[in-house]
Amino acid sequence: MSYALITGASSGIGYELAKIFAMHGHNLVLVARRKDKLDRLAGELEQKCRVKAHAYISDLSRPDSVHELHSWVKKNDLCIDFLVNNAGFVVYGSFSGTPWEDEQRMMHLHMDTTTLMIKLFLPGMLKRTYGKILNVGSTGSFVPGPYIAVYCATKSYILSLSEALAEELKGSGVTVTALCPGGTKTEFESRAVRKNKPTEPWGMEAGKVARIAYRAMIKGKRVVIPGLQNRIQVFAIRFLPRALVSGWIKRRMSANR
Repeated sequence: MSYALITGASSGIGYELAKIFAMHGHNLVLVARRKDKLDRLAGELEQKCRVKAHAYISDLSRPDSVHELHSWVKKNDLCIDFLVNNAGFVVYGSFSGTPWEDEQRMMHLHMDTTTLMIKLFLPGMLKRTYGKILNVGSTGSFVPGPYIAVYCATKSYILSLSEALAEELKGSGVTVTALCPGGTKTEFESRAVRKNKPTEPWGMEAGKVARIAYRAMIKGKRVVIPGLQNRIQVFAIRFLPRALVSGWIKRRMSANR
């Protein structure tokens, strides 16, 4: 029986993706830290969509958590054909003042966890000659980000890894898609280390981002940037000097500091 495994599924884009996968008849393994929200979501999706939905409670920024998750999946004989690496958070602030512990946890979650999840679940997909992987990056994947320097660096890693693996796996039956959303209306910034965050008046609804992401993943697209304004910005960045781009981001990020 085929399953979609979604990390960071208790809120935001991950939550919306869980609902979309269930509506399309996919069984689910939902992973997040918040037991109450995850249990409630799994129960609702099983009742409404007639799918199986397992709630797996874990903080994937914790060492050994990915190996524990993989062992649990194997023990329960679950076939993961869809892997969504969505779990993440952001640390805001001047690099000299942001807490190392928070940034280290963010780097581990975005880079080590994402890489190891793919490393552990990819062999099964290759054996079955079918699988789809969605890695959540950001429009920050394309730029240096003053005041979110480490965050953008980790998201750049996710984009680079995704594009490289997409090419490496071409013809194998397994596809890799990088989702690079801009400002999105989610709970994402609730863990941000900053008193005043810049507003995103054009922020997209998480449900819309998730719908775009699901379609792109199913089609096997390599990179998807939801929203016309986001796509225009990313396109324009290619033709601008890097110093000009980083200066613009610095002004934008420091506007409400």
